[in-house]
Amino acid sequence: MQLVHVFDAYCGWSYGFARTLADLADRHPDSPVEVVSGGLFTGTRRVPVRQFGHVQAANAKISRLTGVSFGDGYERLIADGSFVMDSEAAARGMAVLREAAPRRAAGLAAALQEAFYVDGLSLSDPATYRKIADANGLDADTIVAAFRSSGADTAARADFRRARELGVDDFPTLLAVDGGQTTVVAVGHATAHQLDHRLSGLV
Repeated sequence: MQLVHVFDAYCGWSYGFARTLADLADRHPDSPVEVVSGGLFTGTRRVPVRQFGHVQAANAKISRLTGVSFGDGYERLIADGSFVMDSEAAARGMAVLREAAPRRAAGLAAALQEAFYVDGLSLSDPATYRKIADANGLDADTIVAAFRSSGADTAARADFRRARELGVDDFPTLLAVDGGQTTVVAVGHATAHQLDHRLSGLV
């Protein structure tokens, strides 16, 4: 059985789910995790964050339910209000990190989100990927060059297409794929214990 995690790096609920996903991956090392970027902020949704008036209230709820913290760098970015979240750039970054270390995709997705939600770094900035690569033992020059390449654009579009083919438009969504059968395991929020229980019913 394979797990498919459809997320968006700029989705607060995806950030809150990252710890649960890491726990689940540790408990089920025989179930590889595929990470797919969903494309939350693309096209006309790429606007200054000040236009999303619900951000602070949503973050408080995410913290309460999942235990994650939002860092000072992120809080300053949100307070300024001019930052534009671009999910296509984030998907390019996720694609090149995943290509560099496929078996560590879930952990690298979490690192990507921490760069934004803790440090307040732009996921459109190549320097962010250099920092993530250095921190995770990857070749930073290779990662940055790949992020800037046309191949990253192709990979991002392929991720968005795969998310649509899977029927996912809420992030995060965790799927279990076993042969030709795909089952929704979680949408939005769940504990590792709840996921264990749901997955045990599929075996």
